[in-house]
Amino acid sequence: MISISMNYGDLLRYATDILLVTYVFYKIIMLIRGTRAVQLLKGIMVIVITWFLSKYFQLTALHALMNQAFTFGVLAVVIIFQPELRRALEQLGRGKLFSRSSSTQDDEVVSRLVQEVGKSVTYMAKRRIGALIVIERETGLNDYVETGIGINGRVSSELLINIFIPNTPLHDGAVIMRKDMIMAAACYLPLSENNSISKELGTRHRAAIGLSEVSDGIAIIVSEETGQVSFAAHGTMNRNLTEAQLAEMLTEQLQPLSKGKSMGSRWQWRRKHG
Repeated sequence: MISISMNYGDLLRYATDILLVTYVFYKIIMLIRGTRAVQLLKGIMVIVITWFLSKYFQLTALHALMNQAFTFGVLAVVIIFQPELRRALEQLGRGKLFSRSSSTQDDEVVSRLVQEVGKSVTYMAKRRIGALIVIERETGLNDYVETGIGINGRVSSELLINIFIPNTPLHDGAVIMRKDMIMAAACYLPLSENNSISKELGTRHRAAIGLSEVSDGIAIIVSEETGQVSFAAHGTMNRNLTEAQLAEMLTEQLQPLSKGKSMGSRWQWRRKHG
C-alpha cells in the first residue's frame, strides 16, 4: 500500500511538472506570436537540429562549430530577444503578486477621463485633426514623458483639442496622461516593428501599438487623413470606432481592477490590427 501511495504521489508530481512546463511554453509562444522573434526562433531551431545531426553523423568540424555557437548563443539570445524579455518581465511584474493598489483608478476619475477624452476625440475626428493620446496604467511611462514638454494639468477636452491643433508647438507627438492629469505633450513613443500591421497605418498608429507592446498603457489615435478613431492596447488595435465604442473600451481598461471584471477575456474577442 505504501508503494502504491508513493506511486500516486510521483504521478501527481510528474503531472504537475508537465503542466507547469506546458504553461510556460504556452506563455512564451503567446508572448512572441506576431513579432520578429518568431523568425529568430526558427533560426535557433535550425541551429539546434544541425547540432544533433552533426553529433549523430560524427561530423567533427561541424559539431565543434555548433558547440561554439552554443557557447556564445546565450549572450546572443539575450541581446536579440531584449524587447521580448523586457516585455515578459514587465508582464510578470504586473502580476497580482507585485501589483500596486494605487494603480487602480476610482469610478469618478475614470468617468471624468472617459468623458473629456471622448469629447475631444469626437471633435477632432469630425475635423480630421490628428491626435495621439496615451493613458498610463500600471507600467510607468516616465521615460517617454521626459521626451516631451511638461504640462501637469488636469485633463479637459478643451486642453486636449488645443494641444493637437495643427501648426502649434505641441501638436506633433503624443500626449501622455496619468489618471486624469496630462503629464506631457509632444512625446516620442517607440514604433512597433510588427510586420503584420497594415501598411496603410501611419506613424501615429505604429507608435500607439509600439507603446502598448512594451507597457500596459493604452492609446487613442485620431487619423488626420480619414478622421477614423482607433484604440490600441496589449499590442493590438481596434479601428474605426464610434464614440460609444471608444467610451466602452476606455472604461473596461481603466476601471478599478479590484472589481474583478475580466478585462482580458472581454478584450480578446475584439482585438485585431485592422
